[in-house]
Amino acid sequence: MGGACGRFGSRLLAALVFAVLAGPVGAPPSLAQGNAAREVVDFDNPYGQGAIVIKTSERRLYYTISNKQAVRYPIAVGSPENQWYGTSYVSSMREDPSWRPTLSMRRKNPRLPTYVAPGPENPLGVRAIYLAWTAYRIHGTNAPNSIGQAVSSGCFRMQNEHVIELYERVHIGAPVYVEH
Repeated sequence: MGGACGRFGSRLLAALVFAVLAGPVGAPPSLAQGNAAREVVDFDNPYGQGAIVIKTSERRLYYTISNKQAVRYPIAVGSPENQWYGTSYVSSMREDPSWRPTLSMRRKNPRLPTYVAPGPENPLGVRAIYLAWTAYRIHGTNAPNSIGQAVSSGCFRMQNEHVIELYERVHIGAPVYVEH
C-alpha cells in the first residue's frame, strides 16, 4: 500500500514542512523563522505616541503606544525599485476600499483592470490608510503570503486582521516615518 503514493506523500510532507520552516523567500530571518505575529515590543521612541514607523529592511511597521513601547506588525514593502523613504502623514482612511491601479502600474502590466470593487479580489484588502503622497497607502491584502516580502509598488501591505486593528488605533494627521 505504501508504493509510489506513500513515497510521494512523504516527500510532499517533507517539502511542506521545509517550506513552512524556511518562511517566505527573501524574508528577513525574523520573519522566515515564523516570528510574524503582531506583538507589543520595547521601542525607543523619539516620534511620540500615535506615530507609525515603517522599517523597510525589517519589513515591520511599528505603531507607537508610548515613549517606550510600540505594536509591531509584519508587513510587505515595495520591491527594491519601488521603495521610498521619508516622512508623510495619514491623509484619509477607507473601510472596504476600491482600487484603481495607477497609470504607471498599468503601463508595466497592461492586463491590470482599471477598477476593482471592494471584496475578496481587491488587493487593498479590507482597510486602506492613505498617506499624504496619494499613490501610497498602508492596506490589507488579498495575498497574505506576500507579507514579509519586498513585492509591492511602494505601498505597505498588512494582514487584514492587523490593518483592521491599526485602522482603529490611528487617526488622520498621524505622522508616518518610512526608514530603511
